[in-house]
Amino acid sequence: MWETAKLVDKSRILSYLETDRLYAAYAVGDLEPTLFAHCRWFGAPRDGRLQALALHYGGLSFPIVFLMGAVGGLRAILKDALHIEKAYFTCCQEHLGVMQDLYRWEPVPMGRMVLQRESFQPVAGECVPLTGDHTEQLTALYACGGENAFDPRQVPGGAFHGVFERGHLVAAAGTHLISPTYGLAAVGNVFTHPNFRGRGCATTATSAVVAELLSRGIRDIVLNVNRKNETAIRIYERLGFELYSPFYEGTAVRET
Repeated sequence: MWETAKLVDKSRILSYLETDRLYAAYAVGDLEPTLFAHCRWFGAPRDGRLQALALHYGGLSFPIVFLMGAVGGLRAILKDALHIEKAYFTCCQEHLGVMQDLYRWEPVPMGRMVLQRESFQPVAGECVPLTGDHTEQLTALYACGGENAFDPRQVPGGAFHGVFERGHLVAAAGTHLISPTYGLAAVGNVFTHPNFRGRGCATTATSAVVAELLSRGIRDIVLNVNRKNETAIRIYERLGFELYSPFYEGTAVRET
């Protein structure tokens, strides 16, 4: 039988997340004080050692759940401790059985890509840093079919860069989170207006974001990409990103 427990000790949580730091990068970033306040952490210890962890993040309009560790432990957490009706889940291949037993969902095959300083291959181009003054333009750009994880609160303190055409923002890249405490960041919000694709705008903006993150002393830079999006994968590989691990994500609705 698995035991479950609510976790509140940051050092204990971090110690477990660091066993696969790059897969758990977003969760590690959520240990930052401003994000930690929105988190609920659950663990499944066995023989005195934490062997599974689930994070419930409630800081966005839609709850997010991250799963990591032993299948049996996660099953116990989801059945006994974290009974959530609907959320956006992230999990590994081995967790799919548990999810399918408890939830109705269609998981999207994703890939975690990573970049270290020595691998970066910058791409030059006209690009400008974006600030909170550009929030309305960013929101309008993403409304054309872009990143659905954009939140205006990500801009202050984040790293956003954009490409303009005749005064209009036509492409942008940014970050989902930056964790100076733990030396990592997640690149996201990468989008080009449909009328301006094929010109390398997104590559230029993403390159500028990565350059800024490295200048801030960030050690590990990660991003998520749909494994079927070969074009995006090639762009990121050109910049020096490498595929680290496959995973799955998607909205799930509780059935049992």
